[in-house]
Amino acid sequence: MKQALEAIRSQAAKELAAAENQQSLESLRVKYLGKKGELTSILKQMGKLSPEERPVIGQLANDVRAFIEQDLEKRSAELKAAELEKRLQTETIDVTMPGKRHELGCKHPLSIVLDELKEIFIGMGFEIVEGPEVELDYYNFEALNIPKNHPARDTQDTFYINDNIVLRTQTSPVQIRTMEKKKPPIRVISPGRVYRSDAVDATHSPLFHPIEGLVVDKGITFADLKGTLEVFVKQLYGEDSVVRFRPHHFPFTEPSAELDVQCFNCHGEGCRLCKGEGWIEILGCGMVHPKVLANCDIDPEVYSGFAFGMGLERLVMRRYNIDDLRLFYENDVRFLKQF
Repeated sequence: MKQALEAIRSQAAKELAAAENQQSLESLRVKYLGKKGELTSILKQMGKLSPEERPVIGQLANDVRAFIEQDLEKRSAELKAAELEKRLQTETIDVTMPGKRHELGCKHPLSIVLDELKEIFIGMGFEIVEGPEVELDYYNFEALNIPKNHPARDTQDTFYINDNIVLRTQTSPVQIRTMEKKKPPIRVISPGRVYRSDAVDATHSPLFHPIEGLVVDKGITFADLKGTLEVFVKQLYGEDSVVRFRPHHFPFTEPSAELDVQCFNCHGEGCRLCKGEGWIEILGCGMVHPKVLANCDIDPEVYSGFAFGMGLERLVMRRYNIDDLRLFYENDVRFLKQF
């Protein structure tokens, strides 16, 4: 048994010295010191020894166990040191190398102009309100004096989820919700995304961003509407901006008009962008229809108001002399870096 213990000591020393990783060390620990290990097997035979031999073999077995445990700790420390050295060599950072430049982003042109537009209207006493993009048919059409089977529904190319729920085609429903919750005086604008089944071209997109405004109070007239919008256009585009109002029809306003800005590309002579007309329509407007006020429990005999709606994309095109709306959505960094 003494020879067997010495053999275990000698064999363990060789194998521990040759171990290449922590996993190998763990396997050797189990092999020699585990419950079914070689040293344990020897100790189980101690009962066969004479009383004189037991203390001698017991002491030797303890020495062998201590030897193996010390070698395990020593080899483990050596492997950890070697692994650390290897990592230090492979992960060395050359502090003299030039650093990597972090690209800084910037606001999208639509966001730039929208923020300016908000500041302009806030300066005129307006509040900003928002509403759901998935809207009830009632708020998107009926409350705006557009009942079912009305021809105006066909011109909006609506995305229907079911008979009563639509993707909103305008942010006018936000105005209805505002008038239901808040009584005059009211001065609000409602920017947001809307959806229509339009073919994509230089001036149209199935997703776009209108900004609509509403004013309701006693004694509001069309002159207030014109003055507000002229101030807005000149603050946004400059005092030399040329605008015109054209009579139009909207079911939710009466009388109604469209506001055009002289084409920035051809200065009124006619080109592809303005379709040869020399003017670019940027918004529709008018006095709020009495039925719309009545639908929101506002007495049209006491109160009057005006409303307007404009497309953010067209405002930005006019601001930055951009002749194709699709550039806003293509995520071309070469285009976006200009802003």
